[in-house]
Amino acid sequence: MLPPPGPTPIRMETPDVPLLTAREEDGVKVFHLRAEPVKTEFVPGRPVDAWGFNGSMPGPTIEVTQGDRVRIIVENRLPELFAMHWHGLEVPPDVDGVPGLASEALQPGEQRAYEFTMHQVGTFFYHSHFPMQELMGLIGLLISHPVTAHEPRVHRDVGMIFQGWAILPNNTVPNTLAMEFNWLTINGKAGPATTPIVARLGERIRLRLVNLSMDHHPIHLHGHTFHVTGTEGGRIPRAAWMPGNTVIVGVAQAREIEFDAVYPGDWMVHCHLPHHMMNQMVSMVGPLSVSRPGMPTGIGMDEGMGILTQGHALADHLGPSMGRTLGAGNIEQAVTNAPLDHGTHVDHSSHMMTPDAAVPSQPPPVDHSMHMGASAPEAWAVKGYPQDMWMVADELYASKPECDGLRPGWTGSMMGMMTLIRVLPPADYDRIMARKAAQAGGSR
Repeated sequence: MLPPPGPTPIRMETPDVPLLTAREEDGVKVFHLRAEPVKTEFVPGRPVDAWGFNGSMPGPTIEVTQGDRVRIIVENRLPELFAMHWHGLEVPPDVDGVPGLASEALQPGEQRAYEFTMHQVGTFFYHSHFPMQELMGLIGLLISHPVTAHEPRVHRDVGMIFQGWAILPNNTVPNTLAMEFNWLTINGKAGPATTPIVARLGERIRLRLVNLSMDHHPIHLHGHTFHVTGTEGGRIPRAAWMPGNTVIVGVAQAREIEFDAVYPGDWMVHCHLPHHMMNQMVSMVGPLSVSRPGMPTGIGMDEGMGILTQGHALADHLGPSMGRTLGAGNIEQAVTNAPLDHGTHVDHSSHMMTPDAAVPSQPPPVDHSMHMGASAPEAWAVKGYPQDMWMVADELYASKPECDGLRPGWTGSMMGMMTLIRVLPPADYDRIMARKAAQAGGSR
């Protein structure tokens, strides 16, 4: 039997992101935020030079209660102008943070105190009001709780920030001018590096979903039906709650969803846009590591990234060489597969098909298990093959208590904008919580 939730709201959980502590000063809650460069990793071994707050990207989560007087001291440690906006908050114009409109931007090295009374309740966020800085990672959650918890009361209150990134191969700096994105993250991590949410069987869970990227995200929950209970404007009246298992979170929107975790298991939460369920997709340039039937990819980096010096990107001679694939391990794969007929030979040097009666219809088998998983012997005779990849790296996450007990091979299904909600029986839940406590105690 679960203990009932308390009468006051519970504290937020923001996996992979810290909570920002406040100090009391004459009845005012005082927070400190530093906008600064942050070195991070989306997955182990994929370093990124982002911008964030207080050493974290996204920035730390701020929690307040309706009626609080709040002072947030913001310091600009960036090498350029910075302006802080409190997204969704009803505050005076000079605190709203639009540079040049009712206040000045912060110069490098400057700081400013933003003070206001929090009269709203809901899921809000803070972010730079310079658009390219947003795409460098300058965002964080700002949650305002009611004095008395909403009904029905929840046992877990979890925040998630969705972001998209364009990072070229062998680079660590996001390309904020790009219009397509090859890394998709939740709270600054891409699956399988996203830390799972662990819940005891029977708990009620609230997820606060915030999107600050260039794409909308249809967020899908496996195994359970939820209700949409709030937006960036606050709580939705109960009569208008919408049941579902997928909710579109538009750019700059927030959605609160709630559900009862009554089905035990390890359940995915992810964006359902297919390219958002992948990591490090790259334009296909350079030589293939494996030669196979079909037109080989690869010309030059300029052409592969769409930077053409003559002609146009849709020219026939460029079409077969343009494509995207998973850049894991720098292994590329063909996307145009023309199975060999008897009497046909692929001349890779000229990218042309030439007659040759001596060439068999099937090339010798090649082991692709390293990057594609197992395949049928006749796989290369199927038009369109290969498509997806299966890569397992469970050992990289074995030290996380939240991953304890996951089925071997679980990382093969986790890429991009994906995480897990683990609904566990009491014994398994208690074991993981004990391991988390021991690990936290040992790190102090």
